[in-house]
Amino acid sequence: MKNDNLMLTKPSGAVYWRRLWLRICRHWQVYVFLFLPVAFILLFHYYPMTGIQLAFKQFDFKKGIWGSPWVGWVQFDKFFNSHMFSRVVKNTLRISVYEIFAGFPIPIVFALLLNSFRHERLKKSVQTITYMPHFISVIVLVGMLFQILNSRSGLYGTIVHYLTGNYPKDILGSAKAFTHIYVWSGIWQHFGWGSIIYLAALTGVSPELHESAQIDGASRFQRVIHIDIPTLLPTAIIMLILRAGQVMSIGFEKVYLMQNTLNMINSEVISTYVYKIGLTATIPDYSYATSIGLFNSVINLVLIIFVNQLAKRVGDTSLW
Repeated sequence: MKNDNLMLTKPSGAVYWRRLWLRICRHWQVYVFLFLPVAFILLFHYYPMTGIQLAFKQFDFKKGIWGSPWVGWVQFDKFFNSHMFSRVVKNTLRISVYEIFAGFPIPIVFALLLNSFRHERLKKSVQTITYMPHFISVIVLVGMLFQILNSRSGLYGTIVHYLTGNYPKDILGSAKAFTHIYVWSGIWQHFGWGSIIYLAALTGVSPELHESAQIDGASRFQRVIHIDIPTLLPTAIIMLILRAGQVMSIGFEKVYLMQNTLNMINSEVISTYVYKIGLTATIPDYSYATSIGLFNSVINLVLIIFVNQLAKRVGDTSLW
């Protein structure tokens, strides 16, 4: 009987669309406001996806994207069999995983330390100082690295020459040092800004919990372990899931600016390789570059889905 009643009360298709149209007419101002952002997303996010077909074609300037002949998986086979495949994938994964393991916990620890400060003026001063590097442009940051780490005229070279009488080796031209310089300069630039979301989560902790723990004799460290960290855990899991979706996407600008012929073996990542293949090559291969970019995006999609499902099963916290 319940199922029969539900079927009787369920509106038909025509009734549903009529109600929807009446609702739109009644609140037309809201839908007018929605038009521009929806149009923006469709035009600049979804419409460009039609270019994905280039990955399965051999692009011809005369015929255009839609008229170029289909070649199937040829471009992907070309990339997988290329000598650059293992190098760019390996370099991309190494830098990205290094960033996650080294950089992901630091904003959390910093937020916990800031939250423990009793002196409000000192706390705000530290926050301001640590937030400031985030607003430095990539070009200025790389310029600072060149000025500091230059083995001849930089701060590093000047200090070593003053202490030893000899100029040090060129760190900026070292392939082994490239990954460390890239990762730790990024951590320095963004850890203060990244702590904001965790500080916001800590403001949601009820003072009564800390007061009760203090009455029970809990130390500050014990309160951090048993109150603050469990509060931050859901936020940290969400941020980790989002970061997992960018494992194969290393920032192009900074890597490209730090590259030179000496560190190329460790600094060539997927984004810089795609740029060189598709734009700066003598004969640009747009189809090949598109196939590499599509491969990169698919891997990121698979990783974010996998990590999201894993987090959902383990801790009941997920994006969807």
